[in-house]
Amino acid sequence: MKEQSVVTDLRRQVFAEVARVAYESNDIAGDIEAIPYKITPDEVPKYRENIYRERQIAAERVRLAMGLSLRPANKPVHITSGINESNISDKYYEPPLMQVIPSACDMCPDNVYEVSNMCRNCVAHSCIKNCPKGAVSIVDGKSFIDQSKCIKCGRCKAACPYDAISHKVRPCAQACGIKAISSDEYGRAHIDNDKCVACGQCMSACPFGAIADKSQIFQLIQALKKGDKIVAAVAPAIAGQFGVKSTLGKIKTALLNLGFDDMYEVAEGADLGCIAEATHYVNEVATGKLPFLLTSCCPAWAVLAKTQFPDFVDEVSQELTPMVATARKIKEKEPEARVVFIGPCAAKKLEASRKSLRSFVDFVLTFEELAGMFAAKNIKVGELEETPLRITHTTGAGRGYAVAGGVAAAIERTVKEYYPDVEVNIQHAEGLADCKKILTLAKAGKIKGCLIEGMGCPGGCVAGVGTIIPPEKAKILVEQFSKNSENQIPEAEWLEYAERLTKMK
Repeated sequence: MKEQSVVTDLRRQVFAEVARVAYESNDIAGDIEAIPYKITPDEVPKYRENIYRERQIAAERVRLAMGLSLRPANKPVHITSGINESNISDKYYEPPLMQVIPSACDMCPDNVYEVSNMCRNCVAHSCIKNCPKGAVSIVDGKSFIDQSKCIKCGRCKAACPYDAISHKVRPCAQACGIKAISSDEYGRAHIDNDKCVACGQCMSACPFGAIADKSQIFQLIQALKKGDKIVAAVAPAIAGQFGVKSTLGKIKTALLNLGFDDMYEVAEGADLGCIAEATHYVNEVATGKLPFLLTSCCPAWAVLAKTQFPDFVDEVSQELTPMVATARKIKEKEPEARVVFIGPCAAKKLEASRKSLRSFVDFVLTFEELAGMFAAKNIKVGELEETPLRITHTTGAGRGYAVAGGVAAAIERTVKEYYPDVEVNIQHAEGLADCKKILTLAKAGKIKGCLIEGMGCPGGCVAGVGTIIPPEKAKILVEQFSKNSENQIPEAEWLEYAERLTKMK
Protein backbone atom coordinates (compact mmCIF):
# COMPACT_ATOMS: atom_id res chain seq x y z
CA MET A 1 0.00 0.00 0.00
CA LYS A 2 1.50 3.30 -1.08
CA GLU A 3 2.18 5.86 1.67
CA GLN A 4 3.29 9.46 1.33
CA SER A 5 6.80 9.93 2.68
CA VAL A 6 10.11 11.73 2.24
CA VAL A 7 11.01 9.01 -0.27
CA THR A 8 8.07 9.98 -2.49
CA ASP A 9 9.02 13.66 -2.08
CA LEU A 10 12.55 12.91 -3.27
CA ARG A 11 11.29 10.90 -6.24
CA ARG A 12 9.06 13.74 -7.35
CA GLN A 13 11.83 16.26 -6.92
CA VAL A 14 14.02 14.18 -9.24
CA PHE A 15 11.26 13.98 -11.86
CA ALA A 16 10.68 17.74 -11.64
CA GLU A 17 14.39 18.57 -11.99
CA VAL A 18 14.90 16.17 -14.91
CA ALA A 19 11.82 17.60 -16.63
CA ARG A 20 13.04 21.14 -16.05
CA VAL A 21 16.39 20.35 -17.64
CA ALA A 22 14.66 18.66 -20.57
CA TYR A 23 12.42 21.68 -21.18
CA GLU A 24 14.83 24.55 -20.50
CA SER A 25 18.49 23.57 -20.58
CA ASN A 26 21.04 24.64 -23.20
CA ASP A 27 23.67 22.53 -21.44
CA ILE A 28 21.98 19.17 -20.83
CA ALA A 29 25.06 17.35 -19.55
CA GLY A 30 26.13 20.11 -17.18
CA ASP A 31 22.67 20.68 -15.76
CA ILE A 32 22.04 16.95 -15.26
CA GLU A 33 25.33 16.67 -13.33
CA ALA A 34 24.12 19.53 -11.11
CA ILE A 35 20.79 17.94 -10.08
CA PRO A 36 22.19 15.95 -7.09
CA TYR A 37 23.55 19.22 -5.71
CA LYS A 38 20.12 20.83 -6.01
CA ILE A 39 18.57 17.94 -4.13
CA THR A 40 21.31 18.01 -1.45
CA PRO A 41 22.45 21.64 -1.49
CA ASP A 42 23.94 21.89 2.01
CA GLU A 43 27.03 20.44 3.62
CA VAL A 44 25.01 18.69 6.30
CA PRO A 45 23.24 15.48 5.22
CA LYS A 46 19.51 15.14 5.86
CA TYR A 47 18.94 11.43 5.55
CA ARG A 48 22.26 9.57 5.29
CA GLU A 49 25.52 9.55 7.20
CA ASN A 50 27.15 11.98 4.73
CA ILE A 51 26.26 14.19 1.79
CA TYR A 52 28.42 12.19 -0.60
CA ARG A 53 26.23 9.13 -0.24
CA GLU A 54 23.08 11.26 -0.53
CA ARG A 55 24.34 12.77 -3.77
CA GLN A 56 25.43 9.43 -5.15
CA ILE A 57 21.94 8.02 -4.56
CA ALA A 58 20.37 11.11 -6.12
CA ALA A 59 22.62 10.68 -9.15
CA GLU A 60 21.40 7.11 -9.66
CA ARG A 61 17.78 8.24 -9.38
CA VAL A 62 18.48 10.87 -12.03
CA ARG A 63 19.91 8.25 -14.37
CA LEU A 64 16.87 6.00 -13.98
CA ALA A 65 14.56 8.98 -14.50
CA MET A 66 16.32 9.56 -17.83
CA GLY A 67 15.88 5.95 -18.86
CA LEU A 68 19.55 5.12 -18.25
CA SER A 69 20.85 2.12 -16.34
CA LEU A 70 22.62 2.32 -12.99
CA ARG A 71 26.35 2.97 -13.00
CA PRO A 72 28.74 0.18 -11.98
CA ALA A 73 29.90 0.50 -8.38
CA ASN A 74 33.51 -0.37 -9.19
CA LYS A 75 34.21 1.96 -12.12
CA PRO A 76 34.35 5.78 -12.51
CA VAL A 77 31.33 6.67 -14.64
CA HIS A 78 29.76 10.13 -14.99
CA ILE A 79 26.08 10.64 -14.27
CA THR A 80 25.65 11.67 -17.89
CA SER A 81 27.45 8.68 -19.38
CA GLY A 82 25.24 7.47 -22.25
CA ILE A 83 23.20 10.67 -22.26
CA ASN A 84 23.34 10.99 -26.03
CA GLU A 85 21.39 7.75 -26.30
CA SER A 86 18.70 9.20 -24.01
CA ASN A 87 18.61 12.76 -25.35
CA ILE A 88 16.25 11.68 -28.13
CA SER A 89 12.51 11.46 -28.71
CA ASP A 90 12.41 7.68 -29.17
CA LYS A 91 13.60 5.32 -26.45
CA TYR A 92 12.04 2.27 -24.87
CA TYR A 93 13.12 0.70 -21.63
CA GLU A 94 16.14 -1.50 -21.48
CA PRO A 95 15.29 -4.29 -19.04
CA PRO A 96 15.28 -4.65 -16.16
CA LEU A 97 12.71 -1.96 -15.43
CA MET A 98 12.87 -2.29 -11.62
CA GLN A 99 16.34 -1.80 -10.19
CA VAL A 100 17.90 -1.78 -6.73
CA ILE A 101 20.21 1.19 -6.17
CA PRO A 102 23.12 -0.47 -4.31
CA SER A 103 24.25 2.66 -2.46
CA ALA A 104 20.68 3.27 -1.21
CA CYS A 105 19.94 -0.24 0.11
CA ASP A 106 20.33 -0.44 3.90
CA MET A 107 20.67 -4.24 3.85
CA CYS A 108 17.60 -4.73 6.03
CA PRO A 109 17.47 -7.96 8.09
CA ASP A 110 15.25 -10.50 6.40
CA ASN A 111 13.20 -12.97 8.45
CA VAL A 112 15.02 -12.55 11.75
CA TYR A 113 13.57 -12.88 15.26
CA GLU A 114 15.24 -10.65 17.86
CA VAL A 115 14.55 -9.81 21.50
CA SER A 116 13.93 -6.13 22.16
CA ASN A 117 14.48 -4.12 25.34
CA MET A 118 10.85 -4.82 26.27
CA CYS A 119 11.96 -8.17 27.73
CA ARG A 120 11.35 -8.28 31.52
CA ASN A 121 13.06 -11.61 32.20
CA CYS A 122 9.74 -12.91 33.51
CA VAL A 123 9.46 -16.07 35.57
CA ALA A 124 7.36 -17.86 32.92
CA HIS A 125 10.19 -17.97 30.36
CA SER A 126 7.58 -18.96 27.78
CA CYS A 127 9.94 -18.08 24.94
CA ILE A 128 12.47 -20.67 26.18
CA LYS A 129 9.86 -23.34 26.89
CA ASN A 130 8.24 -23.02 23.47
CA CYS A 131 11.40 -22.98 21.34
CA PRO A 132 11.72 -26.42 19.66
CA LYS A 133 15.45 -26.01 18.99
CA GLY A 134 16.77 -24.59 22.25
CA ALA A 135 17.73 -21.36 20.50
CA VAL A 136 16.49 -19.11 23.35
CA SER A 137 18.37 -18.59 26.59
CA ILE A 138 18.89 -15.91 29.24
CA VAL A 139 21.90 -13.67 28.69
CA ASP A 140 22.65 -10.65 30.90
CA GLY A 141 19.19 -10.73 32.45
CA LYS A 142 17.06 -11.00 29.32
CA SER A 143 16.15 -13.48 26.64
CA PHE A 144 18.58 -14.00 23.79
CA ILE A 145 18.03 -15.84 20.49
CA ASP A 146 20.94 -17.78 19.01
CA GLN A 147 20.53 -17.14 15.28
CA SER A 148 22.59 -20.22 14.37
CA LYS A 149 19.94 -22.43 16.02
CA CYS A 150 16.80 -20.41 15.22
CA ILE A 151 14.54 -21.98 12.55
CA LYS A 152 12.29 -18.87 12.21
CA CYS A 153 9.19 -20.66 13.45
CA GLY A 154 7.98 -17.68 15.49
CA ARG A 155 6.83 -19.69 18.51
CA CYS A 156 8.88 -17.57 20.90
CA LYS A 157 7.23 -14.40 19.62
CA ALA A 158 3.76 -15.91 19.88
CA ALA A 159 4.44 -17.05 23.46
CA CYS A 160 5.91 -13.79 24.81
CA PRO A 161 3.35 -12.00 27.04
CA TYR A 162 5.05 -8.62 26.55
CA ASP A 163 5.45 -8.75 22.76
CA ALA A 164 9.16 -8.29 23.43
CA ILE A 165 10.29 -10.34 20.44
CA SER A 166 10.23 -8.68 17.05
CA HIS A 167 10.08 -10.34 13.67
CA LYS A 168 12.21 -8.34 11.27
CA VAL A 169 11.24 -8.79 7.64
CA ARG A 170 12.73 -6.88 4.71
CA PRO A 171 9.92 -4.51 3.61
CA CYS A 172 10.52 -4.94 -0.11
CA ALA A 173 10.55 -8.74 0.16
CA GLN A 174 7.40 -8.70 2.29
CA ALA A 175 5.63 -6.56 -0.33
CA CYS A 176 6.54 -8.93 -3.15
CA GLY A 177 3.75 -11.46 -3.41
CA ILE A 178 5.70 -13.80 -5.70
CA LYS A 179 8.98 -13.93 -3.74
CA ALA A 180 11.09 -12.32 -6.46
CA ILE A 181 13.36 -10.58 -3.92
CA SER A 182 16.27 -12.18 -2.14
CA SER A 183 19.70 -11.02 -0.88
CA ASP A 184 22.87 -10.59 -2.88
CA GLU A 185 26.35 -11.51 -1.63
CA TYR A 186 26.54 -8.25 0.35
CA GLY A 187 23.14 -8.60 2.01
CA ARG A 188 21.46 -6.07 -0.26
CA ALA A 189 18.09 -6.65 -1.87
CA HIS A 190 18.25 -8.48 -5.18
CA ILE A 191 15.40 -8.75 -7.70
CA ASP A 192 15.05 -11.97 -9.65
CA ASN A 193 14.10 -10.62 -13.07
CA ASP A 194 12.89 -14.03 -14.21
CA LYS A 195 10.16 -13.84 -11.56
CA CYS A 196 9.54 -10.08 -11.37
CA VAL A 197 6.36 -8.83 -13.08
CA ALA A 198 7.22 -5.12 -12.53
CA CYS A 199 4.24 -4.30 -10.30
CA GLY A 200 6.49 -1.98 -8.29
CA GLN A 201 5.08 -2.82 -4.86
CA CYS A 202 8.65 -3.37 -3.63
CA MET A 203 9.48 0.18 -4.70
CA SER A 204 6.56 1.55 -2.69
CA ALA A 205 7.49 -0.54 0.35
CA CYS A 206 11.20 0.32 0.60
CA PRO A 207 11.63 2.99 3.33
CA PHE A 208 15.09 3.87 2.00
CA GLY A 209 14.01 4.55 -1.57
CA ALA A 210 16.49 1.94 -2.76
CA ILE A 211 14.28 0.56 -5.53
CA ALA A 212 13.29 2.63 -8.54
CA ASP A 213 12.07 2.16 -12.09
CA LYS A 214 13.12 3.75 -15.35
CA SER A 215 11.22 6.62 -16.91
CA GLN A 216 10.57 8.04 -20.38
CA ILE A 217 9.93 11.54 -19.09
CA PHE A 218 13.08 12.96 -20.71
CA GLN A 219 12.37 11.40 -24.13
CA LEU A 220 8.73 12.50 -24.11
CA ILE A 221 9.73 16.11 -23.53
CA GLN A 222 12.16 15.90 -26.46
CA ALA A 223 9.27 14.73 -28.64
CA LEU A 224 7.07 17.57 -27.39
CA LYS A 225 9.79 20.13 -28.09
CA LYS A 226 10.37 18.66 -31.56
CA GLY A 227 6.73 19.35 -32.40
CA ASP A 228 5.52 15.77 -32.73
CA LYS A 229 1.78 15.29 -32.47
CA ILE A 230 1.40 13.86 -28.96
CA VAL A 231 -1.90 12.46 -27.71
CA ALA A 232 -2.51 11.50 -24.08
CA ALA A 233 -4.51 8.45 -23.06
CA VAL A 234 -5.38 8.88 -19.37
CA ALA A 235 -6.32 5.95 -17.15
CA PRO A 236 -9.53 6.16 -15.07
CA ALA A 237 -7.45 6.08 -11.87
CA ILE A 238 -6.54 9.70 -12.65
CA ALA A 239 -9.69 10.83 -10.82
CA GLY A 240 -8.55 13.06 -7.93
CA GLN A 241 -4.83 12.39 -8.39
CA PHE A 242 -4.06 16.08 -8.95
CA GLY A 243 -6.56 17.40 -6.41
CA VAL A 244 -10.30 17.17 -5.97
CA LYS A 245 -10.74 20.26 -8.17
CA SER A 246 -8.77 18.70 -11.00
CA THR A 247 -11.52 17.67 -13.40
CA LEU A 248 -10.82 15.93 -16.69
CA GLY A 249 -11.33 19.27 -18.43
CA LYS A 250 -8.64 20.91 -16.28
CA ILE A 251 -6.29 17.98 -16.74
CA LYS A 252 -6.72 18.34 -20.49
CA THR A 253 -5.86 22.05 -20.21
CA ALA A 254 -2.75 21.18 -18.22
CA LEU A 255 -1.68 18.64 -20.85
CA LEU A 256 -2.23 21.14 -23.65
CA ASN A 257 -0.02 23.58 -21.72
CA LEU A 258 2.72 20.93 -21.67
CA GLY A 259 2.51 20.63 -25.45
CA PHE A 260 0.10 17.73 -25.91
CA ASP A 261 -2.36 17.87 -28.82
CA ASP A 262 -5.32 15.98 -27.41
CA MET A 263 -6.53 13.70 -24.61
CA TYR A 264 -8.50 10.45 -24.67
CA GLU A 265 -9.90 8.45 -21.76
CA VAL A 266 -8.54 4.91 -21.45
CA ALA A 267 -11.99 4.04 -20.15
CA GLU A 268 -12.99 4.01 -23.83
CA GLY A 269 -10.68 1.04 -24.35
CA ALA A 270 -11.97 -0.53 -21.14
CA ASP A 271 -15.52 -0.35 -22.48
CA LEU A 272 -14.45 -2.12 -25.66
CA GLY A 273 -12.72 -4.83 -23.61
CA CYS A 274 -15.72 -5.11 -21.32
CA ILE A 275 -18.24 -5.89 -24.06
CA ALA A 276 -15.76 -8.22 -25.78
CA GLU A 277 -14.95 -10.18 -22.61
CA ALA A 278 -18.62 -10.38 -21.67
CA THR A 279 -19.32 -12.00 -25.04
CA HIS A 280 -16.25 -14.21 -24.67
CA TYR A 281 -17.49 -15.41 -21.27
CA VAL A 282 -20.95 -16.21 -22.62
CA ASN A 283 -19.66 -18.06 -25.68
CA GLU A 284 -16.70 -19.89 -24.15
CA VAL A 285 -17.06 -20.27 -20.37
CA ALA A 286 -20.82 -20.45 -19.91
CA THR A 287 -20.94 -23.11 -22.63
CA GLY A 288 -18.18 -25.17 -21.02
CA LYS A 289 -15.65 -24.73 -23.84
CA LEU A 290 -13.23 -23.10 -21.39
CA PRO A 291 -13.03 -23.94 -17.66
CA PHE A 292 -12.66 -20.26 -16.76
CA LEU A 293 -11.62 -16.90 -18.20
CA LEU A 294 -8.79 -14.81 -16.77
CA THR A 295 -8.97 -11.05 -17.29
CA SER A 296 -5.93 -9.50 -18.98
CA CYS A 297 -6.11 -5.77 -18.24
CA CYS A 298 -3.53 -5.93 -15.39
CA PRO A 299 -0.13 -6.73 -16.98
CA ALA A 300 1.42 -7.92 -13.72
CA TRP A 301 -1.38 -10.46 -13.24
CA ALA A 302 -1.33 -11.53 -16.90
CA VAL A 303 2.46 -12.04 -16.92
CA LEU A 304 2.23 -14.00 -13.65
CA ALA A 305 -0.42 -16.27 -15.15
CA LYS A 306 1.43 -16.82 -18.42
CA THR A 307 4.89 -17.39 -16.93
CA GLN A 308 4.17 -19.36 -13.76
CA PHE A 309 1.04 -21.12 -15.05
CA PRO A 310 1.84 -21.68 -18.74
CA ASP A 311 -1.02 -24.16 -19.11
CA PHE A 312 -3.39 -21.20 -18.69
CA VAL A 313 -2.33 -19.36 -21.84
CA ASP A 314 -5.63 -20.20 -23.56
CA GLU A 315 -7.62 -19.10 -20.51
CA VAL A 316 -6.04 -15.61 -20.36
CA SER A 317 -8.33 -13.26 -22.25
CA GLN A 318 -7.03 -12.42 -25.72
CA GLU A 319 -8.94 -9.14 -25.78
CA LEU A 320 -6.90 -5.97 -25.92
CA THR A 321 -6.07 -4.31 -22.63
CA PRO A 322 -7.73 -0.90 -22.12
CA MET A 323 -4.40 0.86 -22.75
CA VAL A 324 -3.75 -0.90 -26.05
CA ALA A 325 -7.38 -0.72 -27.24
CA THR A 326 -7.37 3.04 -26.64
CA ALA A 327 -4.01 3.48 -28.35
CA ARG A 328 -5.20 1.53 -31.39
CA LYS A 329 -8.35 3.64 -31.52
CA ILE A 330 -6.21 6.79 -31.51
CA LYS A 331 -3.90 5.44 -34.22
CA GLU A 332 -6.90 4.47 -36.35
CA LYS A 333 -8.17 8.06 -36.27
CA GLU A 334 -4.80 9.82 -36.19
CA PRO A 335 -2.08 7.58 -37.68
CA GLU A 336 0.63 10.23 -37.27
CA ALA A 337 -0.07 10.73 -33.56
CA ARG A 338 2.26 9.46 -30.85
CA VAL A 339 0.36 7.96 -27.92
CA VAL A 340 1.27 8.53 -24.28
CA PHE A 341 -0.44 6.29 -21.74
CA ILE A 342 -0.72 8.13 -18.41
CA GLY A 343 -1.65 5.97 -15.46
CA PRO A 344 -0.79 4.53 -12.05
CA CYS A 345 1.10 1.45 -13.21
CA ALA A 346 4.80 0.64 -13.64
CA ALA A 347 4.08 -2.71 -15.31
CA LYS A 348 2.40 -0.87 -18.20
CA LYS A 349 5.88 0.36 -19.16
CA LEU A 350 6.96 -3.16 -20.00
CA GLU A 351 3.63 -3.98 -21.64
CA ALA A 352 4.02 -1.01 -23.99
CA SER A 353 7.63 -1.87 -24.84
CA ARG A 354 6.80 -5.32 -26.20
CA LYS A 355 7.50 -5.43 -29.91
CA SER A 356 3.95 -6.39 -30.79
CA LEU A 357 2.65 -3.16 -29.19
CA ARG A 358 5.36 -0.62 -29.96
CA SER A 359 3.58 0.91 -32.91
CA PHE A 360 0.60 1.80 -30.77
CA VAL A 361 1.88 2.98 -27.37
CA ASP A 362 4.92 5.24 -27.72
CA PHE A 363 5.38 6.47 -24.15
CA VAL A 364 4.17 5.48 -20.68
CA LEU A 365 4.07 7.96 -17.81
CA THR A 366 2.93 7.44 -14.25
CA PHE A 367 0.93 10.11 -12.43
CA GLU A 368 4.04 10.78 -10.35
CA GLU A 369 6.12 11.44 -13.45
CA LEU A 370 3.43 13.67 -14.94
CA ALA A 371 3.36 15.62 -11.67
CA GLY A 372 7.09 16.24 -12.18
CA MET A 373 6.38 17.72 -15.60
CA PHE A 374 3.65 19.93 -14.14
CA ALA A 375 6.05 21.09 -11.41
CA ALA A 376 8.74 21.90 -13.98
CA LYS A 377 6.31 24.14 -15.86
CA ASN A 378 4.71 25.51 -12.65
CA ILE A 379 1.29 24.19 -13.66
CA LYS A 380 -1.30 23.92 -10.89
CA VAL A 381 -4.04 21.77 -12.38
CA GLY A 382 -6.84 22.73 -10.01
CA GLU A 383 -6.44 26.44 -10.80
CA LEU A 384 -6.81 26.08 -14.59
CA GLU A 385 -9.83 26.70 -16.79
CA GLU A 386 -11.60 23.71 -18.29
CA THR A 387 -11.04 22.64 -21.89
CA PRO A 388 -13.98 20.88 -23.57
CA LEU A 389 -13.54 17.13 -23.78
CA ARG A 390 -14.02 14.97 -26.83
CA ILE A 391 -17.58 13.73 -27.24
CA THR A 392 -17.56 10.06 -26.25
CA HIS A 393 -19.88 7.44 -24.82
CA THR A 394 -17.45 6.45 -22.07
CA THR A 395 -19.30 4.49 -19.41
CA GLY A 396 -19.20 3.95 -15.70
CA ALA A 397 -18.24 0.34 -16.36
CA GLY A 398 -14.96 1.32 -18.05
CA ARG A 399 -14.19 4.02 -15.53
CA GLY A 400 -14.69 1.55 -12.71
CA TYR A 401 -11.85 -0.66 -13.94
CA ALA A 402 -9.42 1.23 -11.71
CA VAL A 403 -10.73 -0.33 -8.48
CA ALA A 404 -10.24 -3.98 -7.49
CA GLY A 405 -13.35 -5.91 -8.46
CA GLY A 406 -14.35 -3.24 -10.95
CA VAL A 407 -13.41 -5.23 -14.03
CA ALA A 408 -15.41 -8.30 -13.02
CA ALA A 409 -18.33 -6.13 -11.90
CA ALA A 410 -18.41 -4.32 -15.24
CA ILE A 411 -18.36 -7.58 -17.21
CA GLU A 412 -21.02 -9.11 -14.95
CA ARG A 413 -23.35 -6.12 -15.42
CA THR A 414 -22.83 -6.26 -19.18
CA VAL A 415 -23.58 -9.99 -19.37
CA LYS A 416 -26.75 -9.53 -17.31
CA GLU A 417 -27.88 -6.71 -19.60
CA TYR A 418 -27.32 -8.43 -22.93
CA TYR A 419 -27.48 -12.11 -21.94
CA PRO A 420 -30.00 -12.14 -19.07
CA ASP A 421 -30.34 -15.93 -19.12
CA VAL A 422 -26.62 -16.50 -18.50
CA GLU A 423 -25.46 -16.86 -14.90
CA VAL A 424 -22.14 -15.16 -14.17
CA ASN A 425 -19.75 -16.64 -11.62
CA ILE A 426 -17.10 -14.25 -10.37
CA GLN A 427 -13.81 -14.72 -8.54
CA HIS A 428 -11.27 -11.98 -7.98
CA ALA A 429 -7.90 -11.57 -6.36
CA GLU A 430 -5.84 -8.50 -5.53
CA GLY A 431 -2.16 -8.47 -4.66
CA LEU A 432 0.21 -10.94 -6.27
CA ALA A 433 0.20 -13.38 -3.34
CA ASP A 434 -3.58 -13.79 -3.57
CA CYS A 435 -3.37 -13.85 -7.37
CA LYS A 436 -0.98 -16.78 -7.18
CA LYS A 437 -3.24 -18.57 -4.68
CA ILE A 438 -6.30 -18.30 -6.90
CA LEU A 439 -4.33 -19.49 -9.93
CA THR A 440 -3.08 -22.45 -7.91
CA LEU A 441 -6.68 -23.32 -6.96
CA ALA A 442 -7.71 -23.05 -10.59
CA LYS A 443 -4.86 -25.33 -11.62
CA ALA A 444 -6.04 -27.88 -9.05
CA GLY A 445 -9.47 -27.83 -10.66
CA LYS A 446 -11.18 -26.19 -7.67
CA ILE A 447 -12.40 -23.17 -9.64
CA LYS A 448 -14.51 -23.78 -12.73
CA GLY A 449 -17.00 -21.85 -14.81
CA CYS A 450 -15.78 -18.50 -13.48
CA LEU A 451 -14.59 -15.16 -14.68
CA ILE A 452 -11.42 -14.60 -12.64
CA GLU A 453 -10.23 -11.03 -12.22
CA GLY A 454 -6.68 -10.49 -11.02
CA MET A 455 -5.08 -7.24 -9.89
CA GLY A 456 -1.37 -7.15 -9.09
CA CYS A 457 -1.73 -4.25 -6.64
CA PRO A 458 -3.83 -4.65 -3.45
CA GLY A 459 -6.84 -2.40 -4.06
CA GLY A 460 -6.43 -2.37 -7.83
CA CYS A 461 -4.99 0.32 -10.09
CA VAL A 462 -5.73 3.04 -7.54
CA ALA A 463 -2.95 1.50 -5.41
CA GLY A 464 -0.44 1.41 -8.25
CA VAL A 465 3.14 2.45 -7.58
CA GLY A 466 2.81 5.55 -9.76
CA THR A 467 -0.11 7.12 -7.91
CA ILE A 468 -0.03 10.30 -5.85
CA ILE A 469 -2.91 10.18 -3.38
CA PRO A 470 -3.75 7.46 -0.79
CA PRO A 471 -5.51 4.45 -2.34
CA GLU A 472 -8.48 4.68 0.03
CA LYS A 473 -9.20 8.24 -1.11
CA ALA A 474 -8.57 7.36 -4.75
CA LYS A 475 -11.04 4.46 -4.53
CA ILE A 476 -13.82 6.75 -3.35
CA LEU A 477 -13.12 9.33 -6.06
CA VAL A 478 -12.99 6.73 -8.84
CA GLU A 479 -16.25 5.17 -7.68
CA GLN A 480 -17.88 8.62 -7.72
CA PHE A 481 -16.41 9.25 -11.16
CA SER A 482 -17.87 5.96 -12.38
CA LYS A 483 -21.27 6.47 -10.75
CA ASN A 484 -21.66 9.96 -12.25
CA SER A 485 -21.13 8.71 -15.82
CA GLU A 486 -24.09 9.31 -18.12
CA ASN A 487 -23.91 5.77 -19.48
CA GLN A 488 -23.23 2.82 -17.19
CA ILE A 489 -22.51 -0.09 -19.55
CA PRO A 490 -21.11 -0.21 -23.11
CA GLU A 491 -23.36 -0.54 -26.13
CA ALA A 492 -23.65 -3.96 -27.75
CA GLU A 493 -22.76 -2.49 -31.15
CA TRP A 494 -19.22 -1.78 -29.88
CA LEU A 495 -18.32 -5.47 -30.08
CA GLU A 496 -17.76 -5.35 -33.84
CA TYR A 497 -15.54 -2.28 -33.46
CA ALA A 498 -13.57 -3.95 -30.64
CA GLU A 499 -12.94 -6.98 -32.84
CA ARG A 500 -11.69 -4.75 -35.67
CA LEU A 501 -9.21 -3.03 -33.34
CA THR A 502 -7.95 -6.43 -32.18
CA LYS A 503 -7.07 -7.31 -35.76
CA MET A 504 -5.15 -4.09 -36.48
CA LYS A 505 -1.51 -4.65 -37.49
